[in-house]
Amino acid sequence: MTRPGLRQRAVRLAMLAWLVAVWMLLWGDVSWANLLSGLVLALLITFALPLPPVPVQSRVRPLGVLRLVGYLAVNLVVSSLQTAWLAIRPGPPPLTAVLRAQLAIRSDLMLALAVNIINLTPGTIVLEIDQVRRIVYIHVLDVGSQRAVAKFYAQVQQVERLVNAAFPPIEDAQSGALS
Repeated sequence: MTRPGLRQRAVRLAMLAWLVAVWMLLWGDVSWANLLSGLVLALLITFALPLPPVPVQSRVRPLGVLRLVGYLAVNLVVSSLQTAWLAIRPGPPPLTAVLRAQLAIRSDLMLALAVNIINLTPGTIVLEIDQVRRIVYIHVLDVGSQRAVAKFYAQVQQVERLVNAAFPPIEDAQSGALS
């Protein structure tokens, strides 16, 4: 069996396992009936309603994924507190703007992941993605100072670095370029 065929099967099995896990979480009960009905439903969904193939051009580095998840967890708490303070502080509302950032992420799938991480940061929302040039346009809640703008760009660069480190392109992972 070729390597791409093995990869496709692994992705399909992971998706089946994910759908079954979500089904069991929705029912809130681990039982054989829920497991079997979830498996039947997952098979029905994946074969009757298949998604178009998404090329997976990255490897997974577990330590990089752990760093990415840790960064996301800490950033969600800190930025939520900052956003809450902006909402209740006395004074005029914060200055908002749409800022442009270019991301050095080659894979469309990893670009989508980075955009979703940026969207999860309170006070930011990605408005547009220029897929060809890898530019994202992001509405930012607080740009009242150069320091706030610089902090935003530093966060975007940090997300880019963490995504590239957690999911390096296959050729980079083989050569060790993104270690």
